[in-house]
Amino acid sequence: MAASTMRFSPATYNGGSRGPQRVSPATALRLGSTQNAAVFSVTRTISSRARISSISQCSSSSSSSSVTSAAMINKASGKVIDGKSVAKQIQEKIATEISRMKESIGVVPGLAVILAGNREDSVAYVRNKKIACESVGINSKSYEVHLAEEVSEQEVLEHIKGFNDDPSVHGILVQLPLPPHMNQQNVLNAIQIEKDVDGFNPLNIGLLAMKDREPLFVPCTAKACIELLHRYDVPIKGKRVVVVGRSNIVGLPTALLLQREDATVSIVHSRTENPEEITREADVVIAAVGRPNMVKGSWIKPNAVVIDVGVTKVEDAKKRRGYRYDGDVCFEEVNKIASAITPVPRGVGPMTIAMLLSNTLVAAKRAHNFK
Repeated sequence: MAASTMRFSPATYNGGSRGPQRVSPATALRLGSTQNAAVFSVTRTISSRARISSISQCSSSSSSSSVTSAAMINKASGKVIDGKSVAKQIQEKIATEISRMKESIGVVPGLAVILAGNREDSVAYVRNKKIACESVGINSKSYEVHLAEEVSEQEVLEHIKGFNDDPSVHGILVQLPLPPHMNQQNVLNAIQIEKDVDGFNPLNIGLLAMKDREPLFVPCTAKACIELLHRYDVPIKGKRVVVVGRSNIVGLPTALLLQREDATVSIVHSRTENPEEITREADVVIAAVGRPNMVKGSWIKPNAVVIDVGVTKVEDAKKRRGYRYDGDVCFEEVNKIASAITPVPRGVGPMTIAMLLSNTLVAAKRAHNFK
């Protein structure tokens, strides 16, 4: 795929602010499917002790099967898939390529970021992306636009048009969610497809869904999930993979990308009957609904690989900051069953940003025909 031209050699590594609600799996999926893209890209670091503190929430609502219980007793904890370490190596490669591009043709990739409103999570995500851009040499500071919550949709579209017409801008990112008075699809559709480094343009998604067609860009979180599986030598071809969640941002493009990898893919969503049974058959589980600790140990087949995309801010009076971050997967339970699992944070979040940087570099190379 064009968006995946930056392939690095495989490596193996050792390794909402309301609290969790007691809801049924189907209800949780229904609620989670409407979560905005913001919950999928947090990259702040918390200690492993924060994950341990969430074990009571995990265990209290789990009804493990006898097979799962035996696995939890007899199996040592699984390998932790360290997305932060992988992302760091990828960013080092990107920085080298950007330096080479600047020296060869005098071009520095430019990424425009548009933020409307002052949501705490969105502001934090944009800050993290800016820091990552600076670390590899991508110019984002010159093209940052921070607008008020009440800004009109037309004003946002005018900024997009300006960036579309600016040859020094190679990628355009609109931070989601947008204020509720805006039509998200109108805004995303306005981004020139050659600069759609988030991969959300309908044409990019359509090309991703078609055989023998290549999108210009693959959505960053979906791309991050697959890259992590490759980096840890997790077999995909012919394997049964369950994606929990069907959002346009993560679930759908991840399922499409897995099909391109010749996986047998099932999507568990709010209308799925017996989601636990379906998920328990999977060799690989990718959870992306934004509901804390929803996927229990009883959902996982022994030795499956688990990718946890969701990140939710949960109140925790025991923490100095008054909160912690939980994933969609009950880490302490599932880690005893799975052969490998991504933590939250340090898992998919840093990789998502790395894929955004990669897509931006690809866009700049393509615009200037730089090999």
